[in-house]
Amino acid sequence: MTKLLITCGAAAALLLVSCGGSKEEAKKEETAAPAAAPAAAVDDANAATVTGKVSFTGAKPTPRTIDMSANPVCARAHTTAQRSEEAIVNDNGTLRYTFVWIKSGLPDKQWPVPATNVSLEQDGCMYKPHVIGVMAGQGIEIKNDDATNHNIHPLPKINQEWNESQPPKGDAKIKSFAREEVLIPVKCNVHPWMRAYIGVVSHPFFAVTGEDGTFTIKGLPPGTYTLEAVHEKYGTKDVQITVGAKESKTADFTMGG
Repeated sequence: MTKLLITCGAAAALLLVSCGGSKEEAKKEETAAPAAAPAAAVDDANAATVTGKVSFTGAKPTPRTIDMSANPVCARAHTTAQRSEEAIVNDNGTLRYTFVWIKSGLPDKQWPVPATNVSLEQDGCMYKPHVIGVMAGQGIEIKNDDATNHNIHPLPKINQEWNESQPPKGDAKIKSFAREEVLIPVKCNVHPWMRAYIGVVSHPFFAVTGEDGTFTIKGLPPGTYTLEAVHEKYGTKDVQITVGAKESKTADFTMGG
């Protein structure tokens, strides 16, 4: 009888411990945050492409003539007068230097940052090219090809601001921006007409329109996206686009005054 009581007591104790353990595990399961689902790997063989153009509407602007006479080095660098690049309408009625990027809809993942730098040159006291795009963390190689001093001064709202001089034909500076920001204006404190813009994004899906006003974005995973065009003078325009595997789609924008 005594043995039976001891056995029952031991069993009850084990049962209580077991039940207590179950309650603790249940509590942990209730309070634990759900694990984030891993993003599906992009299959390059099935990647989509988006192409398009940015057309201009309204009265064609007349770029202002830049007066470089205050700096003889800058003036001698050109045989013809230079004009501002804030609004250049191409001969085919499209808009140059428009930054086009995937604003939303991409999988939540870390995209690899290119090891190659993007070049931003100071040539003839002008920034070339006028608009560039980089990924966050990607190097920007800034060169001074002129026989005069320049002062590179980005004006970000999200990233860290900096302001550095660069001597005539001095060593290149390698800079980067840590956070996504579209667009960052860049000026030269020495030559007030100098202006460039940098689009910094967290992925590689962006482009800048050129002399024909077109853009191409390759390698997109199938999905539905917000595609945004950004211009320094004419603001932003969005379009929605859905692309399937291996599909090529066209997305056009119209901007202007």
